[in-house]
Amino acid sequence: MNLTKTKAAPIAAITKKITRKEVGRIKLSIIVPVYNEVESLQLLFGAIEKSVSGLDADWELILVDDGSKDGSLEKIREIVKANLSKASAVVLRRNFGQTAAIAAGIDHASGDVIVLLDADLQNDPADIPLMIEKINEGYDVVSGWRYNRQDSFITRTLPSQIANWLISKVTHVKLHDYGCTLKAYRREVLTGFRLYGEMHRFIPAYANSFGAKITEVKVHHHPRKFGKAKYGLERTIKVVLDLFTVYFLTSFASKPIYLFGGAGIFLILVSVISLIYLGIRRIVYAISPFTSPLFIIAVMVAIMGFQSILMGLIAELLARTYHESQDKPIYTIREVISADKA
Repeated sequence: MNLTKTKAAPIAAITKKITRKEVGRIKLSIIVPVYNEVESLQLLFGAIEKSVSGLDADWELILVDDGSKDGSLEKIREIVKANLSKASAVVLRRNFGQTAAIAAGIDHASGDVIVLLDADLQNDPADIPLMIEKINEGYDVVSGWRYNRQDSFITRTLPSQIANWLISKVTHVKLHDYGCTLKAYRREVLTGFRLYGEMHRFIPAYANSFGAKITEVKVHHHPRKFGKAKYGLERTIKVVLDLFTVYFLTSFASKPIYLFGGAGIFLILVSVISLIYLGIRRIVYAISPFTSPLFIIAVMVAIMGFQSILMGLIAELLARTYHESQDKPIYTIREVISADKA
């Protein structure tokens, strides 16, 4: 995999490079999931508008309100009403989580290129032209890398670094910053799978399984100006659990017998070796295998562990089958705010 690491560049330098003659006109959809970020929204819209106005592209902004309770929805209405030609909104009935909000935005986007962006102003919209430049170079996925991350090291940065290393090892898609929401995708690489749980961070791994060309670029990261972080250390546990699912779905979804059969053969071999050992000990030392329960307990615990993991993976696969076979969404929409609905 060819991962290009590019320093973030000023918007003027990037927009100057992207012309109609060089790359042609594209349709760009910028999706922003919003949850209790009322203070940031107006500044965010202004920064996005300034960033993409120099691009030779038709663009739209889709704000997805994920059950905000702080007045964010009212601010979203104001922004959309004042900018009907560029902005629209999807309002979810309750807080479904960031992945569901992103999925809702993707479902309502019309662009050939989709950019995901956080609403808290820590991601810098000025980096969008840099990502579009990489898309125009032929990449299908451009992942942001918060090279100089402005978060607490102990509670945010360190767990993220560990998670990024683990995800890269398991998925074989080496990225420095899976958790950075700022990413750009060609639309076609997002159509081969659906998002569930906390799976949005694993989109590059899914896209890689469909043959996507992936790169990453260094992007700016700013300290939070308003509100407070929505996630803490507990999210690391969710990431690790989701990683089991991602590994299973990208490696064994079409051939689960390799996993289940391999585990079964391994357990059988362990059992056979244990029986041989107990038999030899019985012959040589005349020790009854029933006098020591330690080995039996160890085997039972190992089997229970395997059963737990395998049952979890089966349940995940069944859940996906349930949703996709019946075309059931992972979110419900209260209303759509756009020029067509005005």
